[in-house]
Amino acid sequence: MKKASKTAEKENKQKVKNKENGTLKTENKKQKKQAAEEAHDGLPPVEESLEEKLEEELALQKDKYLRLYSEFENFRRRTAKEKLELIDTAGEKIMVELLPVLDDFKRAGQSLDSGDVEAIAEGVRLIAEKLNKTLQAQGLKRMSTEPGTEFDPELHEAITQMPVDDEKLKGKIIDTIEDGYFLGDKVIRHAKVVIGA
Repeated sequence: MKKASKTAEKENKQKVKNKENGTLKTENKKQKKQAAEEAHDGLPPVEESLEEKLEEELALQKDKYLRLYSEFENFRRRTAKEKLELIDTAGEKIMVELLPVLDDFKRAGQSLDSGDVEAIAEGVRLIAEKLNKTLQAQGLKRMSTEPGTEFDPELHEAITQMPVDDEKLKGKIIDTIEDGYFLGDKVIRHAKVVIGA
């Protein structure tokens, strides 16, 4: 029995020690937690700081987006306005170039009363030459459609076919009804031609 009571005593002592140690351990944990809280007093927790940073970044990005959107809208309005102005004044340059020709026609009309046919004919030739030079300066070129030229459907419009005796003229241009014109390299009017059959 003595052994049993000694063992029980030892166990009781051990339990008391464990309780004291456990209490010490929990006290240590409490002290560490309190020390950590005291160290962080005045500083926001890490999670809140990250959240605030993200909110600031979001606000900054929204501001950038709104500014960029506004800039784009202004650019779009400005280019639309410039485009309309360009369309309205697109023919201004050619009109300014043609005004002297118009003045010449006015003077020619006034000289019709003089009755001098040769002077009138010379005036009309000069006006036609001036008009051609003005249009050529703007990039207008007359298409070459001499008889015997190969028919090209990209450049010419066949009005009719005429029978020809010469075999070399079959499928080729034999007469031009209306001249064709280029503006730069672009065909702006196809030549109306008669081709040999």
